[in-house]
Amino acid sequence: MIEKPKSAKDRIILALDVDNLKEAEDLVKELKDYVGYFKIGLPLIVNYGYEAFRLLEEHGAKCYYDCKFHDIPHTVQQACINLVKNGISFFNVHIQGGSKMTSSVVKASKAAAKAYGIEPPTILGVTLLSSFGQKTLTTELCVDKNIEDFVLQLAKVAKETGLDGVVASAEEARRIRKELGEDFIILCPAIRPTWASVNDQVRVDTPRDAILSGVDYMVIGRPITTAEDRVTAAKLVIDEIETALDDLNQR
Repeated sequence: MIEKPKSAKDRIILALDVDNLKEAEDLVKELKDYVGYFKIGLPLIVNYGYEAFRLLEEHGAKCYYDCKFHDIPHTVQQACINLVKNGISFFNVHIQGGSKMTSSVVKASKAAAKAYGIEPPTILGVTLLSSFGQKTLTTELCVDKNIEDFVLQLAKVAKETGLDGVVASAEEARRIRKELGEDFIILCPAIRPTWASVNDQVRVDTPRDAILSGVDYMVIGRPITTAEDRVTAAKLVIDEIETALDDLNQR
């Protein structure tokens, strides 16, 4: 299992949301000293499969696989076993796949890691996509709870079934941290510094919001990857995190 982040840089997961391996490699080479992890998701996987993971290995960079598995328990279990077998140690599944799915994933992944003589993976549970707002939750998913209550309930399922943490917004992180403890990992997607545009996200947070809410890791993509000077953009995010950590420690 991964350790809690020790520095501001370690908290940043840079989203490689590109569909070209050369473009991904350029980002990794330029920014690997300024972020803790690189997030690989559907665009790269659909085009390149495990070659995308090997790219990070070649450059000594760490990977967070944003797979968001959501299927019947056996199917997801087998997929996660194959991730572990191929050295992928940090990934996620949808909690809405149900407790039977999440618990079987945890048990199977740990057993696979033991069989291959490697450390067990860190598995997070996706609560609610950051593109969802209250209206979508209520009118399309027919969920009567408000978003915070709904996400907290899913986080409790995640912890009860052995997942190491959750993917949730900073707004929801405060209650998750309070009720589920300091050891539970919280990763915040859709981070947008104050100087960046929101794009297609609905529930967004600044790096400062995330730190003050108890978030451990944060995913940042376009504010850095599309910046005119990407290294400077990454440094600005690191500065904002460090300032927030200083403020948090003085409380």
